[in-house]
Order: sequence, then structure tokens, then C-alpha cells
Amino acid sequence: MSFDCKRGEIYLVNFDPARGSEQAGERPAMIIQNDTGNLYSPTTIVAACSTAPNKSYPFMFAITAKESGLEKDSFVNLAQIVTIDKSRLIKKIGLLPASKIIHLNNAIINSLGLY
Repeated sequence: MSFDCKRGEIYLVNFDPARGSEQAGERPAMIIQNDTGNLYSPTTIVAACSTAPNKSYPFMFAITAKESGLEKDSFVNLAQIVTIDKSRLIKKIGLLPASKIIHLNNAIINSLGLY
């Protein structure tokens, strides 16, 4: 199944097979690729979501269950940015409110050292 995914949407993603410290299994992830890339490419760029970070880092962006559609309050881990084939997208489960995109952008800037 192919999805017409958009930046800020949250999908359940199949990350298997994984190696080493890569995210594994089926878990939520946020689409962070721009919408033009999402429209024309068979791949997209995502960041894995987690409910229990060890610490709060500048590259971890907090989202509440209420605003995201997730079952629990979570963090988008921008240290786990990965390009995936869209066939790994299982189903759409949420959407980041437009008012929170600036926070996502700041976490990406911190993660990639673009400041």
C-alpha cells in the first residue's frame, strides 16, 4: 500500500529488519520530509517516536497524546532520523498541529547541528 504522506503526520512504521542500535519493530514515527519530496519520491524521511526517553535532550521533541493522536505522551527522537521506503508505512495514526512545526524544526536543527 502506498500512502500520500505529509510532513508532520505520524504513522505506524515497520522498522524491521534493524541492526545494532537502530529502531526496530513496529512503532510510531513522524514524517519530517518536505511535502514535495513526499509527493514525488517512493521514500520518505521519518523520526521515530518513543514514550520513555532516558533524558530530555534538545533533539527530542515532546508531543502529547491529545495533540498527536498517539495513545501516550511521547517524544520524537530526532537522533533517529531515517529514510524509509513508503512500503514500511503501515497506517496513519496522527498529525502534529501546525502550531508545533516550529518546535519540530528546532529539534531537527539541534540534531543536525545546523545552527
